[in-house]
Amino acid sequence: MPDDDDLPKDLSHITPAYRRALWLVVLLNVGYGIADMVGGFLADSQALKADALDFLGDGSITFLGLLAIGWGLKLRARSALLQGIFLGVMGIAVLGYTIYRTQILHVPEAGLMGIFGFGALLINVIAVIILLPHRKGDANVRAVWLFSRNDALGNILVIIGAGFVFLTGTSYPDLIVAGIIASLFLHSSFSIIKDARNDMKESVK
Repeated sequence: MPDDDDLPKDLSHITPAYRRALWLVVLLNVGYGIADMVGGFLADSQALKADALDFLGDGSITFLGLLAIGWGLKLRARSALLQGIFLGVMGIAVLGYTIYRTQILHVPEAGLMGIFGFGALLINVIAVIILLPHRKGDANVRAVWLFSRNDALGNILVIIGAGFVFLTGTSYPDLIVAGIIASLFLHSSFSIIKDARNDMKESVK
């Protein structure tokens, strides 16, 4: 059975349905990303802030994927490469700030973490359902799918982290979740860059 992260080939990037799906995902991610960031500061939660950054990055990169529709394979591959690099930088930044926060411990508000985490999960489940028929395609298509998938996984982790913050009364579960989300960023960054490089090689044949 092939790995879901393998690079398949089809024409998903040129269908009108894919354009509509991307517009919906852009609006959902940017809108909730702003709300999630506010929630992160209100709850003093690093995990929520990381998740909000993922939302905003997802919305921005999905918009880039929307612009890339109709471009040639080489330009789409370059777009995906940029997305992968952006995701990697975001992962390093979140990981670095999370390590810094281990020296300045503030117990986040578990209730707010859970509320915003659940709301984020709901938004991302909707986004994943919208993108599910379009998850197979070139590197640019794959990048958009991986961003949305990461969001949903991150939201589940935020909710779990909120529960452990409540049970332990410490900030460590919040920081651990933020670190795991950063690791997801880096893993998907590697996958996107790999797919983009393969597409770039394909474009010069």
